[in-house]
Amino acid sequence: MSKIEFQKIKDVATVYSGTTPDTKNSENFLGDINWYTPAEINGIKPEYVYHSERKITEEARSKKSIPLLPKNTILLTSRAPIGKVAIAGSEFCTNQGFKNIVCDENKVFPKYLAYWLSDKTEYLNSLGRGATFKEISKKIVEEIKVPIPSIEVQKQAAIVLENLNNIIEKRKSQITALDELTQSLFLEMFGDPIQNIKKFKQMPIKNVISDIQTGWSPVASKEPATNNEPGVLKLSAVTGGRYNFKENKKLLDGTPFKSEYEVNAGDILLTRKNTKELVGACSYIFETSSKLMFSDLIFKLIIKNITLIEPIYLWRLLNNNSMKKELSKLASGSSGSMPNISKKNLNELLIVVPPIELQKEFVNKIISLEKIRNDFINSLSSYGILYNSLLQKAFKGELFQEQ
Repeated sequence: MSKIEFQKIKDVATVYSGTTPDTKNSENFLGDINWYTPAEINGIKPEYVYHSERKITEEARSKKSIPLLPKNTILLTSRAPIGKVAIAGSEFCTNQGFKNIVCDENKVFPKYLAYWLSDKTEYLNSLGRGATFKEISKKIVEEIKVPIPSIEVQKQAAIVLENLNNIIEKRKSQITALDELTQSLFLEMFGDPIQNIKKFKQMPIKNVISDIQTGWSPVASKEPATNNEPGVLKLSAVTGGRYNFKENKKLLDGTPFKSEYEVNAGDILLTRKNTKELVGACSYIFETSSKLMFSDLIFKLIIKNITLIEPIYLWRLLNNNSMKKELSKLASGSSGSMPNISKKNLNELLIVVPPIELQKEFVNKIISLEKIRNDFINSLSSYGILYNSLLQKAFKGELFQEQ
């Protein structure tokens, strides 16, 4: 195990605050100097940033004495929100929403410190001060104590974390590519369902479903149901377009479980009430935890005849971008209320119904793609667990021995 000494950030780096040029003078933002705001930083994992959305002039920078900071400086958001982290890929400035850390690279390796900070979001937020909104000051950041092994160990740890981070990002890209392939496959086989240039049969959705069921929303815990405990789904179990049974709330002791609202494999769920962007989100249940109910904000669509329409085809149809817009149009609501799709309006939704054999061919391909996607999701979860484990070991000096 490497010997770890804790040192204050001010002893291994210099902290700089940013500021904003006069916004009333638009010419201040016609320059070529990068000037970042917190909204531009993803911050989930430390990444390099190279180009800001807005750039300021040298004159604007000088007038406000905004520090021009070097490549490899760590950008740490200090408010709205606290704790997002990036590394500068070139010279830059920031607004006042950052505390920027220029490392003494003889003492601390920038990537190492960036990874450490990225793992401390909760801690950094606990340091925030302020009545209107929390902020961490320059002094607070300077006093933060960081575990500092030798530079060699820091570099080795950063390389391991960065390599695993790259694998995680590639896996995420693969999942995104599979999602795009699923959309493309639908369009290739059926075309745009609104334009219907392939001249498939069109009919109201009530012709292919026998019932639209509404769920039940009992008072429930904020904690999720686990180990087959009874629970009720949250809207987020459906809004992603793929069912996520982990997004649920445990029933309170004494609250009955009503089996008529239970969700099962093969069900199609659709959010009937949500924001304009998310109302009408649809998910198909391939598998689920037992004893979960759907809420009264969710519809369950019951297929009338599977010789007319395949459930998985209907799921992908309702997830098509054009159909999402049509579903959103069905939602109504008074000013200030959440948009809501009525059963009557949903029943009249016009859909395309291709020949069942073509639907089955499509479904077989989707099932294969979903299996690959699930494998990717599971591996991503494993990588995430490994990443968090390596983070903790790196900062305890357990990854590498001192030479």
